[in-house]
Amino acid sequence: MSPLAKTTDQFFKAVNKKKAPNTLVLTGSLIISWIFAKSITNAANLGLDFGLVGGVAYAGYYLSFAVAGIIIYQLRTKGNFKSIHEFLISKFGKKAMAIFSILIAFRLFNEVWSNTMVIGSYFGEVGSSSYYWSIILFTILTLSYAVKGGLSSSIFTDVIQMVLFSVLLMIILGTIFTTDDFSTEQIITSGTWSFELGLNLFFAALIQSFSYPFHDPVLTDRGFISSPKVTRKSFLWASILGAICIVLFSLIGVYAQTKGMQGQAAVEVGKAFGVVILLVINFIMITSAASTLDSTFSSFSKLLAVDLNLGKTVSFGRISMIAVAVLGTIPVFLNAEILSATTISGTMVIGLTPIFIFWNVKVPKISFYLSVICGLVFGIFLVFNWFPESFIFTKGKYANLLWVNVWGILSCIILYFIPKWIKK
Repeated sequence: MSPLAKTTDQFFKAVNKKKAPNTLVLTGSLIISWIFAKSITNAANLGLDFGLVGGVAYAGYYLSFAVAGIIIYQLRTKGNFKSIHEFLISKFGKKAMAIFSILIAFRLFNEVWSNTMVIGSYFGEVGSSSYYWSIILFTILTLSYAVKGGLSSSIFTDVIQMVLFSVLLMIILGTIFTTDDFSTEQIITSGTWSFELGLNLFFAALIQSFSYPFHDPVLTDRGFISSPKVTRKSFLWASILGAICIVLFSLIGVYAQTKGMQGQAAVEVGKAFGVVILLVINFIMITSAASTLDSTFSSFSKLLAVDLNLGKTVSFGRISMIAVAVLGTIPVFLNAEILSATTISGTMVIGLTPIFIFWNVKVPKISFYLSVICGLVFGIFLVFNWFPESFIFTKGKYANLLWVNVWGILSCIILYFIPKWIKK
C-alpha cells in the first residue's frame, strides 16, 4: 500500500519517521524514474536501427546522473543551498528563477502526454477508443496513489517498480538468449562504431548531459532529500546502473535487427515470442511509465507549492497534481506526435551548462539570460532545421543534433562569460 502523507515533509520531501531515503532506495528511485516508457522504446528502436552502438549511444544520457550528483553535492556542501531555486535566486535573482521554472514546468507538462501515449499504443491503434481509454485509466490509476502520498508515494512505489522492471527484463533477455540463433558474437558485431551509425547521438548525449539533468526536477528533487554524501553516492551508482539497464533493453532491438524485423522493436519481438512475452513487455512499459508519471506529478506539485511558494500545503500539492494530470493529457486528444522530447528539449536547455558547471564563478546577472536565450535559439535551429550545413562535420542521422549542440554549447559558454570580461 502506498503511504498516506500527512505532513508537508512527507508529501514534498519523502521524509518518513524523520528518516530520508538511504542509498539503495534513492539509487533505485533515480534509475526507475528515468527509465521512462519512451526511453526504453527509444533504446529498443535504436538497437534495431544501429545495433549495440544505438543502445550505448542512448545510454550516454545517463552521464547526467554523475554530473548532477557532483554539482548538487557541491551546491549543498560548499554553497549551503537547499534547492536549485534557492541557488538561482541568490545568484541571478527572482526573474531568472521564474524563467527557469517556466522551462521545467514545460518539461513536466510534456512528460505526461509523451509517456501515456506510449502506453496507449500498446492497447490500441492511435485514435481508437481503446487507445484513449487506456491512457485515461492509466493516468487516473497513477494519479490516485501519487495524490495520496506525494514524493513519499513516488519513492515507495519506485522501489517496487525497480524490482519488477529488473525481473521482467531478465525474463525477456532470458527468452531471447535461449534461442539457438542469437549469440553474444551477434551482439558485438551488430553495429558499426562510426558517426553515421550511432556515434553522432552518443556524443550529442554526452554533451547534453552537462545541462539536461538540471531542467528535470524529477531528478534534481531527489538530490536534496537525503544527506549530501548519500545523494552523491546514489547519483553515481544510478549513472552506471541506469546506463547498463538501457544497453540491456536495447538488446531487444538488436535481436529484432538480426531477424530483419521492422517497426517498433519491442512490440515486434513480443509478437514473435507469443502472448506471454508480449504481456511481459506490456508490463515493463506500464511499470516504467508509472514510475515517471508519479514522479512528474510530485515534482510539479513541489514546483508550485514549495519552489514558487504558491501554497505550501499538502492540499495545494494534491490540487496541483490533478491540474497537471488533466492539462498534460489534453495533447493526447490533439494527435500530438511523440517528439524525441529528449533530444529537442535537451538542446533547448544547453544554456544551463555554464550556469551550473561554473556555479561558483561570479558573473553579472545578465550572463544567465544571455546563455539561456542562446540555448533556446540553437534549440529552435534544430527544430526547424535552420542550422547551416557548412558547420556540420559528420554525416548520417543525428549529425545535425550533434553539431547544433557542439556550436550551441560553445556559444552559450562564451556569451555567459562576456559580461564578466567586459566588467573587468
